[in-house]
Parts: sequence; structure tokens; C-alpha cells
Amino acid sequence: MMLDTLRTVLAVPGVSGSEQIIAETLAELVRPYVDDIRTDALGNLICVKKGAADGKRVMVCAHMDQIGYVVTDIDKDGFLYVHNVGGFGPQAFLGKVVTFANGTQGVVYAKSVKDGAKLGMGDVYIDIGASSKQEAEEKISIGDTANVAFQMVVHGDRVSAPTMDDRAACAVVIELLKALQPPHHTVIAVFSAQEEVGTRGAQTAAAAENPDIGIAVDVTATGDTPGAEPRMAVKLGAGPAVKIMDRHSISTPSVRDGLIAAAKAAGVPYQREVLTFGGTDAGAIQRTLGGIPAGTLSIPCRYVHTPVETVSLRDMEQSATLLAEYLKA
Repeated sequence: MMLDTLRTVLAVPGVSGSEQIIAETLAELVRPYVDDIRTDALGNLICVKKGAADGKRVMVCAHMDQIGYVVTDIDKDGFLYVHNVGGFGPQAFLGKVVTFANGTQGVVYAKSVKDGAKLGMGDVYIDIGASSKQEAEEKISIGDTANVAFQMVVHGDRVSAPTMDDRAACAVVIELLKALQPPHHTVIAVFSAQEEVGTRGAQTAAAAENPDIGIAVDVTATGDTPGAEPRMAVKLGAGPAVKIMDRHSISTPSVRDGLIAAAKAAGVPYQREVLTFGGTDAGAIQRTLGGIPAGTLSIPCRYVHTPVETVSLRDMEQSATLLAEYLKA
């Protein structure tokens, strides 16, 4: 069940550069459905499901890392000063509970800013209930990372939680691997590391695997909420989105058109996505070695990079169906 898989992968920490726990969880989930599984030097989890001898090698990439905080200093009163890991502003998680990999929890707040000055990340701190630097250092070290604590709200087809970016896509790839019995093409499923800090994992994985085709599976913003900016045609619940372009890549036409053809063949509704900001692992794959044909299949997601990222289970299920059809061709 997609919801059960999604709940499992959402609950596991994995801020960029600290993906070991989520990698172990994903490995156990996919192990029965792949022929080979390994972790590379950067921390990517690479899972291979072998296809026919005349098939292509298709890299399907969903990043497993999440945005979060890294501790930069601890003051004499035990407050932790932090910096963002990944792209979000100082106000994104104020008043929220965060969790460190060792289970320590704290709350995020910020110093008062006077004279109309703009709040900066240097004003943000985490309170773990310590009363001194020594007490705080018994639990937390400089360089430790924290993510927003797991919470999930289900409204029928729609699910809200932190870390949908990109655990929703990880869940889609897991369900895809379960469904392929067996694939025509060899599927190189990569749960990539460090996407949120520059698509680093996808670049190294693509260089090592040298696939014939690369497909990033990621979330994308929607234009269906009040006052949504920038204007875009993607809507929640209207089916997966085939990316035309974003700031980091223009999808290879053959990959883009192949995904659209697969949607039509599978009877899956799809949307065409033009994103005027951001990027996915497809950009890194596309620019690797001498160039690899690549594109992105996107899961519509409201409120990206907030504690309430919201997706549609139907969009996720249809994404897995579309990819399965594409890999049969």
C-alpha cells in the first residue's frame, strides 16, 4: 500500500550528508525486489533490477535527503545556534519541534530583531532544554543535524507531512520496484544523497553507472492555492507532471515524449510542468560525462519546504503506474 510505504519513509531522519539511517531503511524495503544493492562513497543507495539483454539501462532517481539544520555553535546557556542545510529561510520552521539523529528533540525559535531589521539565519536557535553549554554538549555536538519532527495528517486522498520532498518520490520508486515483474529494461534505482545541497549524489551515481536514460522522480510546486506565485498550471490531484523545464534543466525531448506516451498508454492523467525556479537530479544526470538523456516525473506538492508539504496518494500511485509503463516499452 502506498500510504503504508509513505508513512515508513517519512518517519526516518536523513538531512543532507547524514542519510545513513534512511538509506538502511530503504535498503530493507527494496531488498526483496532487486538483484543487487550497494552504497557508494557519497552515500547513494544504488539498487539494480536486471532486465532483458536487449533492454536499455534506465536510472530512476529519487533523492532520500531532506532539508534541516546543522549546529554551528553552542552558547554558555545551552542554546544551539544553527544554519540551514538546503534551501529555506529563517522563518520556515520557527516554533516547530525538531529531532536529532540520536533522538534528542528541541524547539526552534529566534532572537528578537529590533529596528525593523530582517530576521537572518544567525538569529535562529534550538532550545533542547539544557541550562548550560556542558549539559547541551552531553547530547549534541557541533555539526550534528536536525530535521523537523515527523507528523502526518491524512485527509482522504491527501497527505500532509514534512519531508514529502522527496520521500514521496522514494515511496513511488519502492512501489515501482515491487510492480516490475520483470522489467524489459534494466532499472538502476538510485536513492540519491545530498540533492538539497546541489544534486551531488545524482552526479556521482550517473557517472559511475553511465545509464542510457535518466529519470528523476521528485516533487514540484503547484499553482492551485490562493495567491500562488509564480503562476503555473500544475494542480494537486490532477495526475503526475511531466517536466518540460526548470531552472537547472530542459528535459531531453525523447525522454519527455516517452513519459507522455507512457501516460497515454497506461490511461493515466498527466500534466505538463514548467517550473521557473529550482531543479532536480535530472539536471545533474543530464550534464554527466558526455551528456545523458534525462527528464523528470514530478509529484505535485503544495507548500514545498515547509512542515506541511501536501501530496495526493492518487498522484503518487499514478506516477508508479506511468513509470512501469515507460519501462515496458
